[in-house]
Amino acid sequence: MNEMFCFQCEQTAGCKGCMGKAGVCGKSAEVAHLQDQLTGALIGLSKSIKDQETVSDAVWNILIDGLFMTITNVNFDAESIQKQIDAVHAPSIYDLNQVWEDNEDIRSLKSLILFGLRGMAAYAHHAAMLGYQDQEVNHFFAQALAAIGEDLSGDELLPLVLKTGEINLKCMALLDQANTDSYGNPVPTTVPLTIEKGPFIVVTGHDLKDLKLLLEQTKDKGINIYTHGEMLPAHAYPELKKYAHLKGNFGTAWQNQQKEFDQIPAPILFTTNCLMPPRLSYKDRVFTTDVVSFPDVQHIDEKKDFTPLIEKALELGGYSEDHEMTGINGGHEVTTGFAHNFVLDHAGEIVEAVKAGKISHFFLVGGCDGAKAGRNYYTEFVKQTPKDSIVLTLACGKYRFNDLDLGTVAGFPRIMDVGQCNDAYSAIQIAVALAKAFDCDVNELPLSFVLSWYEQKAVCILLTLLHLGIKNILLGPSLPAFISPNVLQVLVDQYQIGPISTPEEDLKKLLSK
Repeated sequence: MNEMFCFQCEQTAGCKGCMGKAGVCGKSAEVAHLQDQLTGALIGLSKSIKDQETVSDAVWNILIDGLFMTITNVNFDAESIQKQIDAVHAPSIYDLNQVWEDNEDIRSLKSLILFGLRGMAAYAHHAAMLGYQDQEVNHFFAQALAAIGEDLSGDELLPLVLKTGEINLKCMALLDQANTDSYGNPVPTTVPLTIEKGPFIVVTGHDLKDLKLLLEQTKDKGINIYTHGEMLPAHAYPELKKYAHLKGNFGTAWQNQQKEFDQIPAPILFTTNCLMPPRLSYKDRVFTTDVVSFPDVQHIDEKKDFTPLIEKALELGGYSEDHEMTGINGGHEVTTGFAHNFVLDHAGEIVEAVKAGKISHFFLVGGCDGAKAGRNYYTEFVKQTPKDSIVLTLACGKYRFNDLDLGTVAGFPRIMDVGQCNDAYSAIQIAVALAKAFDCDVNELPLSFVLSWYEQKAVCILLTLLHLGIKNILLGPSLPAFISPNVLQVLVDQYQIGPISTPEEDLKKLLSK
């Protein structure tokens, strides 16, 4: 099996689709076919349960985990995907080629729904791990997946695209509640980038529960824990901050891992997506858990016994001296923890600063990072924002600029890291609160959205913003390959969504509205 088709992520070959023996992400044609087969099985399962009032948690978990498993850079292991297919017990398996070979506009709309569901499944999974589920969210997964397997018109599919964004907002709210109930409200925190000498473990991905379990199991063992990538916001949660051996952040965004992990004298735990095929120079110290998997890599099962990881950290010993690392702009520390609870607590001060002319504009510059050279746009954009403006950011796209020192405005740091990609919920709550304070529509605020995308969680967040009626979003570094010209025109006509150009031109346009 050496032919595949996949165009779900930003790096897809030629901005058209990965075809042949392997995708740009590294997954094989065999894995791509199995992921399509798994999706087809989930569609078959969804058709059988979408009208049932009562569905067991076990079935919902199989459905959600199956979707999560198909996100870019989560699972490269054919055996574990096949096990998930077998666990679905679908009464029928829908042939996903019917979508890929359909009319390009129908394919585009169904892709928006499917990829949005995959992204939302990641958030539902994290919430479920903390014991939080929402039956409306669960049933929507089944209803929307079933619709993908039906012969529907574009007029029938477009409302479902926006409904996906609406339900994703509920899902992000659920995860926000799960995280804050479990670990407290985030507080602004400065995080060092230097790695102290001695044994350590790097934790990457998004799952806070896995981090908490590891922190518990490494107490008093002389092992320091460092976050990586999207785990950086963990430092802001009070119930995680209390662990003295949660020391700092290792490296930058996910796409730099093959360089930054090269010869690392410590193990790395992958809790969710953003796994790149590990190089031989560090493959022996990579550990995966949950739905993440790669062939011939050690996997921590659902018992979450991290003993092999701990033993590997002690064996490798870490650096013999403190190891200095920096952000991509040379900074030695970054900040995080400016979630909606902090900003809303200071809403009065922010509103007064805007009314007094001290704060001129807000920019939400965030989303996924990636390897394309064009992503330097986001660094330059932030550098060129007015000195009396505030940059809200989230997800791993912030690594392009989060180590910059842009100073303060009206007593607030000019760069405010809201958190992980799912913390787009925080950014939305901030925008809604400001609109209420100024008695205006969100689109009338001095607020601009400049987003970067890479994978499917960015898709569901974009759909949420469209559901909320947010207009004039700039998206880059390229537009999704799965959006057809006609569907793109609908988005342009209704929401004035557009591609990024240059920082200078885009700032001029955004500041003139």
